[in-house]
Amino acid sequence: MENPICKLFNIKYPLVQAGMIWCSGWELASAVSNAGGLGLIGSGSMYPDVLREHIQKCKKATNKPFGVNVPLLYPNIEEHMKIIVEEGVKIVFTSAGNPKIWTNHLKEKGITVVHVVSNVKFAMKCQEAGVDAIVAEGFEAGGHNGREETTTIVLIPQVRKAITLPLIAAGGIGTGQSMAAAFALGADGVQIGSRFVATPESSGHANFKNAVINTNEGDTILTLKQLTPVRLIKNKFYSEIEEAEKRGASKEEISQILGRARAKKGMFEGDMDEGELEIGQISGAIKEIKPAAEIVEEIIEEFKLTVAKMQSQINF
Repeated sequence: MENPICKLFNIKYPLVQAGMIWCSGWELASAVSNAGGLGLIGSGSMYPDVLREHIQKCKKATNKPFGVNVPLLYPNIEEHMKIIVEEGVKIVFTSAGNPKIWTNHLKEKGITVVHVVSNVKFAMKCQEAGVDAIVAEGFEAGGHNGREETTTIVLIPQVRKAITLPLIAAGGIGTGQSMAAAFALGADGVQIGSRFVATPESSGHANFKNAVINTNEGDTILTLKQLTPVRLIKNKFYSEIEEAEKRGASKEEISQILGRARAKKGMFEGDMDEGELEIGQISGAIKEIKPAAEIVEEIIEEFKLTVAKMQSQINF
């Protein structure tokens, strides 16, 4: 039986690299695609002309399928979508917004559309909107997250029961073992973000990559719940937010502390004290920086070994 994710994207492995702001430019996307997965350019941190440049460089760096992740709340969304169509991108992952707004437009242009959700309700809305596949992301994931705080192991079976579309699991997945667990829960593929931050191809700052591999269990937290929940590494910036929340600061004051370009300051410019360091819980298990292709190979081999081991243990 052919895997539905591999068939949908015409890729070798049902493994998608998440479109992470400040970390997933053309180098990372092309490296993952060349390794047999699906690489995504994270457009959320890019001005329109920068996005066009990354798409063009990615096309030169790989002859394999790749896509673009587009947060639908991005202020230059119309320009981004125009560039995606003009440059012939065939796969778009949308997030942080209503999929109905752009799904039909993109599909009319021959583009495969996938939307990221954090609960069953929105998964069903995505299916109604006509998307081609769904990413269901548990709250273990780094970056912006769902308010429900539903874990991946709880979320995936519920979404699988509610929809008939190809399903990609995300959140806390960074090994072949967790990939096998996602498949056991009903997923057809996985999306992995944090593990690909710690690669030479990631566009994240070296300070951020080193912070990730030095992170231990419990060093990330879901915060900024009054605004948009985000999982990040605990640092000086987080401590300021925590102190403000404990004394009952208003939403406006929290927003003022956050300010602008906080994620860029941390992940791209390397300020480990004042920056917003978005990363998932799996970061506690990431202990070295290695090439994206090597990571893909390790995950797939471990996945196969894990499945084989599971099969050998069910002869009761």
